[in-house]
Amino acid sequence: MKNFFITATDTDAGKTFVACALTQALINSGKKVAVYKPIAAGCHHIGEQLVNEDAQLLSQFSNCNQSISDVNPIALEEAIAPHIAASNENRKISIAEISQGFSKVTSLKADINITEGAGGWRLPIYVNNNIDTGGEKHIFLSDFAQDTKQEVILVVNMKLGCLNHALLTYQAIIADGLQCVAWIANCATEQPMPCLNENITSLEQLLPIPQIAQLDFYHEQSMGLNDKINAAANKIDLSPLR
Repeated sequence: MKNFFITATDTDAGKTFVACALTQALINSGKKVAVYKPIAAGCHHIGEQLVNEDAQLLSQFSNCNQSISDVNPIALEEAIAPHIAASNENRKISIAEISQGFSKVTSLKADINITEGAGGWRLPIYVNNNIDTGGEKHIFLSDFAQDTKQEVILVVNMKLGCLNHALLTYQAIIADGLQCVAWIANCATEQPMPCLNENITSLEQLLPIPQIAQLDFYHEQSMGLNDKINAAANKIDLSPLR
């Protein structure tokens, strides 16, 4: 069993898109793949259940018959920072709660588990306003990735500033004692960034890990989302992940 954690240089970088495409690519290669999106902020009610569109999309690509609540156990209504959304709901997100949900995923005995993070690498899930008085420490989603010793795949949002964001994120992952095994260049905006190819070449030189895909779907705006994801799956080089 292998566990991959999908993180990104910032929010709206296309983590869900990449996680779905990677899941589909692995399934195409004959693997059983389970998915997990522990935290999602920005959810709507379907009956009495809060459902996040990204989590719902991700759940559709798993071939392990997972329910939406198993894929996304922590669903928050407001589309804001998760620790603030949780505080507004008078709840506290804990690593124990996230790990419990992950245990359900690993119990499915899939070949590969794909966890999609939220925001960037150092996303706070609990901020203690009284830490200076001896209270418990701040908690980050990266703490969960550390505890479960997952291999990390970095999604780089190809836009102005991405070189700095990619290098700082990579360095933080390594400093946390984890392996960042690959990166994906994702053009998440409708128009390509200036000097896109030059920036990708620079990242290939600066990041000591393989690039396993370049996704350029600003060229394919007429395609439906699922078609885009399936096309992206065919562009991912899985060999470095083996």
